[in-house]
Amino acid sequence: MSKKIRLGILGGGGDSLIGVLHRVASQINDNYEIVGAVFNPDFEANVAFAKEIDVPTNRIYKDFDTLVEEELKLPESERIQVCSVITPNFLHFPMAKKLLENGFHVICEKPMTTTYEEAKILQATLEKAKTVFAVTHTYTGYPMVRQMREMIKAGAIGKIHKVDAAYYQGWINSIIHDKAKRSTVWRLDPKKAGISSCMGDIGVHAFNMIEYTTGLTIKSILADFNYLYEDNQMDVDGTVLIRMDKHVKGVIRSSQVATGEENGLSIAIYGEKGGLRWEQENPNYLYVLSDDKPLQVYKPGHAYNSKLSLNGTKLPPGHPEGIFDSMANIYLGVARAIRGEKYNDGEFPTMMDGVRGLDFIESTVESNKKGNVWINLK
Repeated sequence: MSKKIRLGILGGGGDSLIGVLHRVASQINDNYEIVGAVFNPDFEANVAFAKEIDVPTNRIYKDFDTLVEEELKLPESERIQVCSVITPNFLHFPMAKKLLENGFHVICEKPMTTTYEEAKILQATLEKAKTVFAVTHTYTGYPMVRQMREMIKAGAIGKIHKVDAAYYQGWINSIIHDKAKRSTVWRLDPKKAGISSCMGDIGVHAFNMIEYTTGLTIKSILADFNYLYEDNQMDVDGTVLIRMDKHVKGVIRSSQVATGEENGLSIAIYGEKGGLRWEQENPNYLYVLSDDKPLQVYKPGHAYNSKLSLNGTKLPPGHPEGIFDSMANIYLGVARAIRGEKYNDGEFPTMMDGVRGLDFIESTVESNKKGNVWINLK
């Protein structure tokens, strides 16, 4: 019998970017086998897509409820062990909750739910289920992001006092100025995306990166959003001031209308002894800054890197690793957790990261609505 973990996929059919990212990532370290799925709400398209990517069709189900019902009829040694939830945002909560209640492990796209209240319910469900739950904040899987985390933990830059994270994209710029077009995009529909577009989709990644790398907790925020049009209910641009402690402050800058930008996530952490800077579009370079030494550049695969960084490196130095490898590192960590193996707590974002993310999203919306005031995170 195969020793691979039996994986189910929910969503991600057709030309979905996030779908191919999850499928390829699950295969990279040879830990998973896709055995069942609901790729598409249309059953014929669902089956056709399974055939296209060479997944057996005997466990391609007409809908999510049928998947759960039929899988539970199978012997435990055959049924799906973990499901990846990569559907639009509004489906994350009901699917993840039912999966947990029925004993499945879950890998869930972010945001984990559409409300903080749902996130807390999901957290309580997980506590009863005692299964593994991961949120795919993909960028935490990059070796140099993990190196940044370990260097900060080891005191390489001393006491932190300034954080600057940005996530700039421009893709909504071609849609937002056309009223007919913007009504067709699900990320601009609060019924499907939740209460936020820009902060809910990409700003929350910057938020997560700050807490992941620094090990600190963001305690309060002040947000200012831009909607561009009065009839548009969803933020497409925003700036968030953050306070992590009395003397540890920073900013999160996020935009979906930054014309010409592609996937510009960057983070800089400044401390009393030095600084660290990383950019997603050049992920193999971690810049180490100092007042009294030349600029240093750390690269993946070298022995000077931390164990966590090296564990997430698959190629020799000089061979670029990218977004597929980053997501694959998260899947690798989840595999270790499912098998009960020892793993570093930085190997994959957890339910708590999902809860924190929803708290951040709702707090930024509240801050903006109340006239740009400081809001304490829960």
